Amino acid sequence: MRALRPSRTLTAARASGGVSRRGLLTGGAALGLGAVLTACGSEDSDKDKKSGSGSDDKAWSFKDDRGKTARSDSTPKNIVAFISTAAALHDYGVEVTGVFGPSKPVGGKPNPQAGDLDVDKLTSLGETWGQFNIEKYAALKPELLISNMFPPPNLWFVPEESSKKIAALAPTVGINGARASLLEPLKRYTDLAASLGADLESQKVRAAKSRFEKAERTLRKAAKANGGLKVMAMTGDAQQMYVAVPDSYCDLNYFKDLGVEFVEGKKSDEWGFWEFLSWENADKYHADLIMVDNRSSALTEDQLAKKPTWTKLPAVKAGQTVPWSMEERYSYAGYAPVLEQLAAAIEKSKKLKR
Repeated sequence: MRALRPSRTLTAARASGGVSRRGLLTGGAALGLGAVLTACGSEDSDKDKKSGSGSDDKAWSFKDDRGKTARSDSTPKNIVAFISTAAALHDYGVEVTGVFGPSKPVGGKPNPQAGDLDVDKLTSLGETWGQFNIEKYAALKPELLISNMFPPPNLWFVPEESSKKIAALAPTVGINGARASLLEPLKRYTDLAASLGADLESQKVRAAKSRFEKAERTLRKAAKANGGLKVMAMTGDAQQMYVAVPDSYCDLNYFKDLGVEFVEGKKSDEWGFWEFLSWENADKYHADLIMVDNRSSALTEDQLAKKPTWTKLPAVKAGQTVPWSMEERYSYAGYAPVLEQLAAAIEKSKKLKR
């Protein structure tokens, strides 16, 4: 996976030792899989509708954001998904059996990427970048694998070097989460959940959508009332601070549409998600409110406080920071609280002097 590599869970090679673990998925870890690596479905690039029937007695299909169509003789039930993907499906009443990606508690609290999932009841194939256990995956007898993409065609947290082996075990679906409005993946996950049997007219689903729409109006109003407030989204590791390029992130892109004014980081590499700054240059941009990456791989605000240049930033000194749910689950239930939290932070924040 390449697009979010500058942060890819904060250059996971440094933050979690992911690079060394990637080697475990080749050679010995993949031996003995030949007997089970048989095609479990087919994928096409055209001529298919984006979603298929949710009925068990009919063939199922879903055209993903790579233009590929996953197919099955019946609606998949044994689903494996990236952690925030699984959390989004759970909000629609669609359950999975296995997950991959960060799911363990953080500081004694549920992992923010896990949403309302009871992760103790799910099989984890690996927590960090490159830790996708193929043998565990095969043992689950998967009928479908789902993940996000930043951007297509690579599936987030599915190791590229093992992607063909993994794809041979079950059909795969990828939903794009980059360089688009948040409304797009929200709709795509709604469509996907419906194809998998979700009841979109249930009280829970309708209430979540209503809360999201109300939060949207609240954020738009807050942004307009506090016009000129500069917001910066960032993440950090031991070596560098990363300032987000807003148009590359579907949530920030959408918040801009609602009137939030962002500090515009400049692309530091071909993928264009971040501007990399040494901690000595952390004050390059002025921001009145800072959104801080809340993923388990990112430096927490307590850890950031050990960086002298961080503590000198006007927004930090004024206490004007808010968590950034950078990999929030793509559901209305997931994003309604995010919009509410950001709106409240904007309402309370003041324009600051450099």
